[in-house]
Amino acid sequence: MLLRQILGLNTWVRVLIIFISLWAILIFVFVSKLNNGNSSDTDKAIKRLNQALTYLEQSKKINSELKLLIDEYINDNSYQPDKKQKFIDNVGSKLDVDFLPNQFGGFAEAAYQQPAKGVPDVEYEKLRRRVTTNIQEFWNYVHAEVQKVEKKLNVDSPELKKSLANLQSLANEHKQSLLSDIDQMKLTDGYEYWRHKEAKELSDLVQKRLHYLQNPDDCSTARKLVCRLNKGCGYGCQLHHLVYCFIMAYATERTMILKSKGWRYHKNGWEEVFQPISDTCTDSNGVTHASWPGQLNTQVITLPIIDSLNPRPPYLPLAIPADLAPRLMKLHGDPIVWWIGQFLKYLLRPTGDTRQMLENGIERLGFKRPIVGVHVRRTDKVGTEAAFHGIDEYMAAVDEYYAQIELTQSVDKKRVFLASDDPKVIDEARKRYPNYEIIGDPDVAKIAAVSTRYTDTSLYGIILDIHLLSLSDYLVCTFSSQVCRVAYEIMNTFYPDASGRFKSLDDIYYYGGQNAHNRQAVLPHKPKSHDEIQMNVGDLVGVAGNHWNGFSKGKNTRTSQTGLFPSFKVNDKVEIVDLPTYSNVK
Repeated sequence: MLLRQILGLNTWVRVLIIFISLWAILIFVFVSKLNNGNSSDTDKAIKRLNQALTYLEQSKKINSELKLLIDEYINDNSYQPDKKQKFIDNVGSKLDVDFLPNQFGGFAEAAYQQPAKGVPDVEYEKLRRRVTTNIQEFWNYVHAEVQKVEKKLNVDSPELKKSLANLQSLANEHKQSLLSDIDQMKLTDGYEYWRHKEAKELSDLVQKRLHYLQNPDDCSTARKLVCRLNKGCGYGCQLHHLVYCFIMAYATERTMILKSKGWRYHKNGWEEVFQPISDTCTDSNGVTHASWPGQLNTQVITLPIIDSLNPRPPYLPLAIPADLAPRLMKLHGDPIVWWIGQFLKYLLRPTGDTRQMLENGIERLGFKRPIVGVHVRRTDKVGTEAAFHGIDEYMAAVDEYYAQIELTQSVDKKRVFLASDDPKVIDEARKRYPNYEIIGDPDVAKIAAVSTRYTDTSLYGIILDIHLLSLSDYLVCTFSSQVCRVAYEIMNTFYPDASGRFKSLDDIYYYGGQNAHNRQAVLPHKPKSHDEIQMNVGDLVGVAGNHWNGFSKGKNTRTSQTGLFPSFKVNDKVEIVDLPTYSNVK
């Protein structure tokens, strides 16, 4: 909004103000880093000086890039709206990513709290994340077992019940303290600068590849893949259909042609809500046409929905590309979520009207951080695809999150953004939880009902809901809902690694139509009951779900046994496939 106001006045004067303001920020950062602490210790002083020099080099680089952008803008007499917006985006990216917290979740959060140490070892990053996960799994087990004991008590013993309550309370505090310690270790280990830098560089690389793929030099001779936005399902499901098509296009090096006219959510098509996925190639004309799989030399191939795809290639989710895998597995706790998020990042670039709608929604609702995003799905899901979960279950997870962060920071107000297709949920939450500021729009919830879901108004409502859920600091929802999973995927484009910023009340993360999801045993297990399965180190277990009580369910592919196993005894097996490397995209 600030940059738009600037552009509405005398251009060159306002651009100069931006330039001066940026340098003021850079000087402030530079001086503050030099004055950080009063220790006379020589080593610490040298580290601070080296860090300040790093910031100065960064500022010089950004200054040069900004000067080029500003000169280009001032010398361009056309002043077209799209060029203005491009200028805004380019300058904003320089400001947001490298020095300022941006509106999409603070991608530069804590990046400069500690001196840059270099590049961490992959085993260190994996182990750090595994410890965090296992602390949570241990708490899940203790919490569930205590509840079992309470239910089995045959005598009314207030003293015993009090002891169990005290045990559970202290164990929870212990868990929170351990998780806080791990978080602090992450912020002070010297690798936070690398994590943010690596995340930005990886994302930039993938976005450039997608842009290259979607904008061939000659559309008339380009190989194409046609995707029809006609899947008979809800908005989140249709987004995942598009991502599947895009992954297929990426893997086969074909420009994706989106057929969206008559879209059930917006009859005029995708391009009136989001930016076109190609600037140069939008028609499906070609010399030869075929349905999947076609031939290598078939110019235009049309895709079915993922459920009807035959043959099924190995690069469907949950696979990631081999050329990015080493970097991605070091950076992220759930690489497939990051990978899918990158396709959504490219697809969901809003038009000017949609962008304005999102900005107005943030202002109208008073969306501020800290905030927890809660998505409560009702209507058509409950009793069919998902079980009912009361608002108490969601808010218990919200309580846990705020209790965790209050160990290390003060919270001025506990906020919750609540999205639902049932307006009564928002009213209920406000009445029952007056200690929280519940942000939500009952009118949006009303039009999200099945009877009014496929309207323009409903479409903008669900776009806003997903946007705000993804911008939240933490997400509480049910992964049986595609809306929830889409919000989580987008959230992972705003942080180096947001794989721990969620609580699902039912399923683990999955992608509709995915290939097998395997985990690999890292510790042996001997069954303690007939419900459990035996595992040797190295066994692959096809996971069916996490019961959030310390145990998961799956099938040992070696023994064909199906049953429960301790969640901490396995690691996710990341599926890696060879895909085009787009070597001409640097």
